[in-house]
Amino acid sequence: MATGIYECLFLFDSNHYARDPGGVATSVQSMIADLGGEILVCRLWAEQRLAYPINGHNKGTYWLAYFRLDTLKLKELNRTCQLNESLLRFMFTKIDPRLIDALVAHAQEKVVVPIDALERQPVGVGVGADDEEESEVEDE
Repeated sequence: MATGIYECLFLFDSNHYARDPGGVATSVQSMIADLGGEILVCRLWAEQRLAYPINGHNKGTYWLAYFRLDTLKLKELNRTCQLNESLLRFMFTKIDPRLIDALVAHAQEKVVVPIDALERQPVGVGVGADDEEESEVEDE
């Protein structure tokens, strides 16, 4: 079985989510788990006004999930999502495994900065002449 890593942005009906936030969020996790998937991270993204009405709804709740799932079961997950009354829209995106650690850390609101990126910072950016004099005095 070929396993893929996926990102999905679910758009919930805000009324359903407001009435039972735990139940709506758990339904997404259970849909994936019932198909043998593994949730890597799952969280509330945003609640906002929609650009255009969807099924008479002007407001939606966005829910972000990263998960592992057998690629052959993605079609079944798609069908399960279509039958879920709480979901207005959803979109699956396959993720390159090399990016998943950074994406999961970002979704968990952890900052990931590679060490070599810190070494490549330009020297003196944003430092005025007054700041340089103060830093020299502080070093002594």
